[in-house]
Amino acid sequence: MESAGAPVLEIHDLTVRYGARLATWSVGLEVRAGEVVTLVGESGAGKSSVGRAVVRLLPEPGRVDRGVIRFRGRDLLALRQGEMRDLRGAEIALIPQDPLSALNPAFRIGVQATDALRVHRGLPRPAAQDAMRELLGRMGIPRSAEILRCYPHELSGGMRQRVLIAIGFSCAPALVIADEPTTALDVTTQAQILRLLAELQAERGVATLFVSHDLGVVAHLAHRVGVMYAGCLVELAPTRALFGTPAHPYTRRLLAEVPRMEGDGPAGEPAAPDATMPALTELPRACPFRERCPERMRVCDEAMPPFSPLAPDHFVACHLYRGGQAAR
Repeated sequence: MESAGAPVLEIHDLTVRYGARLATWSVGLEVRAGEVVTLVGESGAGKSSVGRAVVRLLPEPGRVDRGVIRFRGRDLLALRQGEMRDLRGAEIALIPQDPLSALNPAFRIGVQATDALRVHRGLPRPAAQDAMRELLGRMGIPRSAEILRCYPHELSGGMRQRVLIAIGFSCAPALVIADEPTTALDVTTQAQILRLLAELQAERGVATLFVSHDLGVVAHLAHRVGVMYAGCLVELAPTRALFGTPAHPYTRRLLAEVPRMEGDGPAGEPAAPDATMPALTELPRACPFRERCPERMRVCDEAMPPFSPLAPDHFVACHLYRGGQAAR
């Protein structure tokens, strides 16, 4: 078990390309044991590419152009394919966005749900079935034995997502990558799934990298939030600080778009600010947000702002701030 506060996942200077297009550039962050770090941003910001790069499952023609990804001190990008397969499912779990794509329609849930336990933990089929029934039951799934006999299309979207979460946590991983796992669900089911994820994460002390476009989700789940725009981190802060004193103009604009709802559930999907995310093919020489920024200055057209500390654990890439002070 990791010592308190130790980084389970370390990402340094990560640059991902899809052909000529830059998906991410110069991304750096850490996720510690027992911590949830969420990446947020509009579609095309690069947040899913960060998560997929960690598990080395970038869709073609995606590739890591440069950077370092370490899991428990091991350089994941230097591992052979077989070594990486041994880690996936056992120590690093991916919970994908679309359960219908992740689950094979030709096989019953029981076959797919117990595969990781049989491969990575060496359990015989009956023992793996028993373990999965118990886990599904703890996740609020009634008649779990019947569920294991079903095919994916016979389950609701929320039920399929619970199955994927159970598969992800079944081998007690140290790191979970959750790639927008509640996007296709209604608000009530989203809230149930998020409570379930939070309970499992807290109970098992798992390091979690959670990808979302929904700041309402972030408010109820994350310990720290990284805001991405055009492939880079523009702000990284503890959740309370980000919601209480957002620094970057893009963060403030995203927060202004979050619909408010009664109760404790997620706040719903924000409307995206009206503009198109710039498509980059090379590292920008000036702030990529400048065309949309209401506080644009001359320096924004001339240089990239450094990713600098504004307060303890609060970093921002914006020329409005120099030396931790607002340059207004």
